[in-house]
Amino acid sequence: MNAVVKPDRATLPPPAPIQQLHHYAYKARDAEETRHFYEDILGLPLYHIIQSDYVPSTGEYCPYTHFFFRLRDGSFIAFFDLGDDVKAEPSPNTPLWVNHIAFRVDNVQELENTKKRLEAHGIEVLGVTDHHIFHSIYFFDPNGIRLELSAQLADEAQMAKDSTVAHARLAEWTARKEQWRKERAEGKVAAPLKPQANDRPEFVPGKA
Repeated sequence: MNAVVKPDRATLPPPAPIQQLHHYAYKARDAEETRHFYEDILGLPLYHIIQSDYVPSTGEYCPYTHFFFRLRDGSFIAFFDLGDDVKAEPSPNTPLWVNHIAFRVDNVQELENTKKRLEAHGIEVLGVTDHHIFHSIYFFDPNGIRLELSAQLADEAQMAKDSTVAHARLAEWTARKEQWRKERAEGKVAAPLKPQANDRPEFVPGKA
């Protein structure tokens, strides 16, 4: 891998205080199909629409309808209907469960309620899944986007405690990955790198 050039931080302006997510944007197969799912089933109100023939950021010609659904905190999930009735293809080198967006709900009962609501509309739901610090359900929207609803269980004190070891754990992973890259280049390993710890031993086959 190419060496990363790191500028002198003292010469740079400070990072902007990022307040919250503004929006995620995805391609939609059909605007009304997507509206029905997010507004009628999940309860997120359709809030804003932008339509144009040209893409402002690139200048390319690509007529679109860009529409936004509002979350309770004022952030949005947004979509582009390009008028072609085609949904985005999944990444060919990435498992379907990897790329997803997770929304937070108040409690586990809300997960159960939403699961019943989704299943009543014929939508397959996985979970409730126990992630220790939160519980989740998983499902796909009409565009093939994997969604997660999560109910936080850990309090601020537990999350703050976890944050004190996050950099050290990532540094250990990075060091092991550098060694793995070296051994792979020498033909000594072919399998993907495994993490140094297993935080979910209950999912190891053969373990109680």
